[in-house]
Amino acid sequence: MNKSKRKGNMVRGILVTVLLVAVLVAPLLFGGGESAAEGGGYYGTAWALLPPVVAIALALITKEVYSSLFVGILMGGLLYSAYSFEGTVLHVFQDGIVGVLSDGYNIGILVFLVILGAMVSLMNKAGGSAAFGRWAAGHIKSRVGAQLATVALGILIFIDDYFNCLTVGSVMRPVTDKHKVSRVKLAYLIDATAAPVCIIAPISSWAAAVASYVEDGNGLTLFIRAIPFNFYAILTIVMMIGMAVMKLEFGPMEKYEKKAQTSGDLFNGKNPYAGMAADKEEKKGIVLDLVLPIAVLIACCVIGMIYSGGFFEGASFVEAFSNSDASVGLMLGSVFALAFTILYYCLRKTMTFRETMDCLPEGFRAMVPAILILTFAWSLKAMTDSLGAGEFVAGVVKDSAGAFQAFLPGVVFLIGCFLAFATGTSWGTFGILIPITLDVFPLTNPLGVVCVSACMAGAVCGDHCSPISDTTIMASAGAQCDHVDHVSTQLPYAVAAAAVSFVAYLFAGFVPNALIALPVAIVLMVGTLFGIRMVQARKK
Repeated sequence: MNKSKRKGNMVRGILVTVLLVAVLVAPLLFGGGESAAEGGGYYGTAWALLPPVVAIALALITKEVYSSLFVGILMGGLLYSAYSFEGTVLHVFQDGIVGVLSDGYNIGILVFLVILGAMVSLMNKAGGSAAFGRWAAGHIKSRVGAQLATVALGILIFIDDYFNCLTVGSVMRPVTDKHKVSRVKLAYLIDATAAPVCIIAPISSWAAAVASYVEDGNGLTLFIRAIPFNFYAILTIVMMIGMAVMKLEFGPMEKYEKKAQTSGDLFNGKNPYAGMAADKEEKKGIVLDLVLPIAVLIACCVIGMIYSGGFFEGASFVEAFSNSDASVGLMLGSVFALAFTILYYCLRKTMTFRETMDCLPEGFRAMVPAILILTFAWSLKAMTDSLGAGEFVAGVVKDSAGAFQAFLPGVVFLIGCFLAFATGTSWGTFGILIPITLDVFPLTNPLGVVCVSACMAGAVCGDHCSPISDTTIMASAGAQCDHVDHVSTQLPYAVAAAAVSFVAYLFAGFVPNALIALPVAIVLMVGTLFGIRMVQARKK
């Protein structure tokens, strides 16, 4: 180990020690001294946001996500029980980890993850991924084309963000690897076409979630009206396409991309999925061996989602999607798709039945890092919920809403960013902020639509940036790259889009007209990209 590396490790160690001592002592000195179980002590105060802040800070300092998340969970247990040993242990394990793993929705998502991992393993073993890579090499001739193809596929799969992350990753990895696109850049492209695309797609699980928070039955109508004002989602797509065409990279991502192009190292030396069997260049595979299972998976998941929403009981397609349960739909759809894939490969005689069964535990092993991080992230969210973080933020927003109405869209956007970043959930942020916004502005007020859109955009932005967000975790799993590397390289891109979005919301607060505000926002985003390129050119 060289001297500079030892020095860096020592500095990180000191920072971690100081941070841990500070967060353990500060609540004792300045907080309440009773349990939050009955709504007392630290409940509903700013301390409720401390556990996720600690987890995020530690993850960014130590570059290690598992222990960082667990320390955040432990901090939540300490605050909840007012530093009682027994209360902390019971709350962390019984109410936290065991509680989230006994939740039906979470289990459905984990089953979907495992099955998708098994399907990816099957497609690799059958040679489908290698065949698609060979086909793409003949049709996609450049790194720009590989990135644009990834963006296009991500936009097409707009049904659900979980499904988007893992499907786009499994399909496009051979293509981007062929053109030496780093895995962290692939993870960014996946992540940026997951939640940002779902939040502007009227037929998606996200539209259903947002619609459910509007009590008068006009939720879907409000969602559609808010789409042109969803600046962060639209500008993120503009930014991805612009950077690909301009061949522009900045921040830590630039280092990873340069290393991938010069040395062929797509992981910068850190591959948590190295134990998974690599794609084999098997000549017996054909492109259909990858395309057909993916197409069946998409069809089955759509059918599963509308089934969970009551489509086969008389509900319309739109109503079924609005009422769908993403966990149930994706789980059922993936089960049927897996059965089809096994039968298809056996009939094609590309694999024996025994070989297909061997792929099931291999797929499970491939998804263990994502499952572990998801479990800890859900547990951390349970801690913040038990401490009343939502009530604290709701009170802050209500107290300051009436003072500066024209600036409110920008303020709501920032609050949504912070809350989703700290808690790792955009859907929970919707549930807190959208009802408050509708209390302040009726739907007849144009500013009300802008503010609801700012809620959604801020929630997606915070979710996009947060290392404890399930979508961010799944994007890392889809690209099969190190999670902390993905977060650290993606953050400057997300912050750039967020900064332009904030300016756009300030403008929309005074001019709540989508025909004017959206073009202005797009021009600002494109101008920002050109500005970054000019700065880089001057430095070089």
